[in-house]
Amino acid sequence: MNSGVVFQYKRYSLHDGPGIRTTVFLKGCPLSCSWCHNPESISPLPQLVLLSTRCFGCGECASACPSGAVDAKRPGKTDRTICTLCGECVRACPAGARAIAGQRTDVEEVMTMVERDLPFYEESGGGVTFSGGEPLMQPDFLAELLSRCRERGIHTAVDTSCHAPAPVFMMVAGLADLMLCDLKLAGDPQMLEYTGVKAGGILDNIRALAEDGGDFVLRMPVIPGVTDAPDNLRGVADFIKSLSRRPVLELLPYHSAYREKYRRLGITVKDSFTEDTGRRLTYVRESLTGAGIVIGIEE
Repeated sequence: MNSGVVFQYKRYSLHDGPGIRTTVFLKGCPLSCSWCHNPESISPLPQLVLLSTRCFGCGECASACPSGAVDAKRPGKTDRTICTLCGECVRACPAGARAIAGQRTDVEEVMTMVERDLPFYEESGGGVTFSGGEPLMQPDFLAELLSRCRERGIHTAVDTSCHAPAPVFMMVAGLADLMLCDLKLAGDPQMLEYTGVKAGGILDNIRALAEDGGDFVLRMPVIPGVTDAPDNLRGVADFIKSLSRRPVLELLPYHSAYREKYRRLGITVKDSFTEDTGRRLTYVRESLTGAGIVIGIEE
């Protein structure tokens, strides 16, 4: 049986595919998007999370830490370079100010979580969505989970950046009922600047998926000054119109609430985008609709 690293389960989700769903977030992502809303998902390894606003300085974490990574005089501070992620400080903290993002788990444990909500899936036409991070970074684990869900008659969706080797991408697409495909930037220079990878392979995978006949939806985050730039909108529209089948494009609004996650991980926030969701969404929707693209419900 395969095992993998999961960092979160989100039950009763309404925005990751049809119906009521359980979203399983797998750790690890090959992209480094400047606007990443789940920074705890980027590293494939477990990470210490510090919620400093909950800490009242009791020092129990420092007393419990066997490696001396926690500063006894400033319990809210931890030397992450010597932290072994043993979890002793998490267990000792009475305020719940510490946590570990990411736990290695096996297929049975995930299926136990997923199957808790079978009645809701059946009544609403929902199911389970595997997200991340990039779930295709754990292909064997993901493939076994998709296969098990199919055996149980549970609808599956995979939320992916589509940045993966073509054989892996198509293998997963063949096991999933629905692929939720990110389409951020249509040009290599811009994609490389803002995400650390080129767009070419992603577009090739989406093109192959369209030709293969699998069910898929495209999703574009509306990032002010980046994905909503006129040149990118033209490129996105041209790409979608070049596909053998034209899918719906969903627009995902940008928000800045995730920045606190960076601080909890001890990571410097990379972006400086302006939050102007309503106006930019309207502009993008009108621009793409005018270019003949079908826009889905915005989340």
